[in-house]
Parts: sequence; structure tokens; C-alpha cells
Amino acid sequence: MRIDTRNQRLDLVAFMGALCLFFSTLEYLFPKPVPFFRLGLANIPVLLALELFSPGYVLLLVALKVVGQGLVNGTLASYVFLFSAAGSIASALVMLAVHRAGRRWVSLVGVSLFGSLASNVVQITLSVTFIFGSTAWVIAPAFLAIGVASGLVVGVFAKRFSERSRWMALMKERIGAA
Repeated sequence: MRIDTRNQRLDLVAFMGALCLFFSTLEYLFPKPVPFFRLGLANIPVLLALELFSPGYVLLLVALKVVGQGLVNGTLASYVFLFSAAGSIASALVMLAVHRAGRRWVSLVGVSLFGSLASNVVQITLSVTFIFGSTAWVIAPAFLAIGVASGLVVGVFAKRFSERSRWMALMKERIGAA
């Protein structure tokens, strides 16, 4: 049975947006080793969405994730929200490009790593440009290294879930994704 209506796809995007907020909330249980750093658990549904939806729906999911995180975390009217939005949008665009261009050669692990690096580079650049100046480069190596490690873990989890989950198999079948 395929999901054919726009409303059913939007319902699934909303569900995955709720999962992003759930994972984002879980992230607060872990300490931040460097400023602005997040583990990226909220990107698990985004990675899975790459295998289910067209780019427009993936970007809608990212918008829901960013705005939802801003509301839940109380950062919607702060520069932290702008950093999060810029990093998330850059990450999503890079992940979409890598997933589409390299689908045969790059797994969700690689897609996650590219997305993590894109987010971190954008956030470091914003930090240097608008907030901390050149002193922000001091934390850049640690920020990038931790980002690569978390991108790897998130990617491995998303890949395994995508390959082994009955729910994911059912969603791929219903949506007609490969």
C-alpha cells in the first residue's frame, strides 16, 4: 500500500519532526564538551528522511527541527538559534547533495559525516565572523573532531536502523522510496 496523498506525507514528516524534538531533548542529558556543540541525535530522523522523501520534504523536516528546537530550548530569539539554523541548513543541503550524487557509493554513515562537517564549518565560520573573532579558531580542531565522531555514531545508527527496521522497510514500500 503506497502513501499517495500529500497529507499522509506531511503527517509522516510531522512524526519525524517530533522524533527530532525527542532526540534533541535527550541530548540535554549529555554534557557539552565545547560551546555550541550538540551530539546530533536529532539528525537521525533527517538522515532517514533522505531515504524516504524528496528534497522539499527533507528541508521541511529540517525547518521543523530547527524551529522546534528553538522553541523547546528557549533560544528562538537568540544568536544560538541562528547558529543552529545555519548549521542545520548547511548540513541538510550537503547531505541532500551527497545522498543524491553518491547514493551508490556513499552510505548514510558518509552522508552523516559530510553533514556534520558542513554544520561545524558553518558554525565555526559564524563564530569567527560575528561573535568571538579569530580566537574561535582555538576550539575549531576539537569542535571538528568531536563533530566527526558524533557524525560517525549518528550515521552508523541511522544506517543500521534503515537496513534492519521493519517500520523503515514499510515506509520505504509505502512511499515508493528505494
